[in-house]
Amino acid sequence: MTTRSIKAIMPAIEQAEGVGARVRRSIGNMNMRNFSPFLMFDHFSSNGKGGFPEHPHLGQETITLMLKGAFAHEDFTGSKGVLRENDLQFMTAGRGTVHSEMPVIHPDGSANVGLQLWVDLPEKLKEVEPRYRDLKEWEVPEVTDQDGKVIVRVISGESLGVKLEKDLAYTPVNYYHYRMKPGSLFKQKVPKDFNFFLYLLQGGTLKLGDRKAKEFDNVFFNADGDTILGEYPESNTKDAEFVLVGGQVLEQPIVQHGPFVATSRDRIIQAFQDYQYARNGFERIKSWNTLISGGVTEDMINNQLGGSLEARAAEKAKYLGRKDEL
Repeated sequence: MTTRSIKAIMPAIEQAEGVGARVRRSIGNMNMRNFSPFLMFDHFSSNGKGGFPEHPHLGQETITLMLKGAFAHEDFTGSKGVLRENDLQFMTAGRGTVHSEMPVIHPDGSANVGLQLWVDLPEKLKEVEPRYRDLKEWEVPEVTDQDGKVIVRVISGESLGVKLEKDLAYTPVNYYHYRMKPGSLFKQKVPKDFNFFLYLLQGGTLKLGDRKAKEFDNVFFNADGDTILGEYPESNTKDAEFVLVGGQVLEQPIVQHGPFVATSRDRIIQAFQDYQYARNGFERIKSWNTLISGGVTEDMINNQLGGSLEARAAEKAKYLGRKDEL
């Protein structure tokens, strides 16, 4: 076993993004332009109508994890739905897509909070057709350790003997959602050809070797070992919550302009022209009218988006029923 050393620890500074939303960005800024295969990492929050109205993507994948509340989504391929707490969505932009991501407004005014990660696509897969895969809360296995002091949701990869392998992303990604109580430890095996980072969503001081991370810090690891170790000391007064995410390093150029990602400047120029003239992957713009960019209503949730709580409960019961039969 070789423990990975730390490359850098950087705080995620809050900033405005989209229309009325707030994000803490720790990848895709001046301090960390990218961390192959990762292009951007946002901890977002929105408690009003402000969100992310229709906008394009090309040459990448996005992974969205809802931590609190709900967000509606739709795109010009006809995909649509509602993500609720602990749900995930994996979106492949490929040769081009246009979508909207807008918050569900709650009567008590509470915020919708989540994480969004942008992942580069291998050059040979940048022209694939766009697609969506949703992963509901109940589809993610959860494992406990140290008498319940450590809880891990295994979104992708393997932890504590529990594995989840689904066709979620073209670029290989491991994604773990940890919760730890004071006085606990974690040890995560990691592939040697993956870059890994750890983002502390909440908590006190997390010890990683001789370094310490605090709330809203992103810890970037060097690719020099096969294990990541951490300790959450007894002296902390609240539980810790963090995500540990890794992806296979892509040995290719990254040329990015906003939501368009390619390996050459010429492809970026072509992408802007194709988007402007609705061609070469963006043809569906001509016939698509966004439903949710002006705001999400209860009627939309219950009807066009198919995201009512009743429908969700039925979907969960059906899934768990099938699982029990196996």
